[in-house]
Amino acid sequence: MGLPYRVRQVDMLAEERDPAWLAVNPGDFLPAIQDGDVTMVESVAIMEYLMGRYGPTPLQPSPDDPAFPAYQQFLHLGEAGLATLIMVPLVSGFIAPDAERDNWGARWARECVERRLLLVRRQLASAPYMAGDRFTAADVSVSYALRLAANHAGFALGDPEQAYLARTTARDAYKRAFARSHEVVAP
Repeated sequence: MGLPYRVRQVDMLAEERDPAWLAVNPGDFLPAIQDGDVTMVESVAIMEYLMGRYGPTPLQPSPDDPAFPAYQQFLHLGEAGLATLIMVPLVSGFIAPDAERDNWGARWARECVERRLLLVRRQLASAPYMAGDRFTAADVSVSYALRLAANHAGFALGDPEQAYLARTTARDAYKRAFARSHEVVAP
């Protein structure tokens, strides 16, 4: 949307938790934003807040747009239906003791993700983006989940998913945000 922002790094694996971070989000999870007097957590809620507060934007089809139902479906599927489940095998694989890494919960979550990816694959068989022919916030949500799955949780993405990620991550806005997220910024 071209809104100004500042990224603040948070070390989620630090033994001592950052009190300034906990003041923003006492639940101690990412992401969170502060916009004036408003503090928000949860990725999709943040996107909906920003689009509602500072829109209209092409990132959010209107309710009377034929793309709206697919937009809503995939906006929420990316975070709630994919990324949340991806975290189980990811955390099990990186943080659990060796003997507990291949556990029932991680295997179950992996199977759920694979089934839910069928919805993404079906959508990509008929359109280049989650809501049809144009990039929307649903693509932000799904792209994040797919990158998390492939880059950190050992999921193998097929050619359609890889081509989709190539489209969504080639955007100038993505490149700028990615670069900003890797800058070292003082608290």
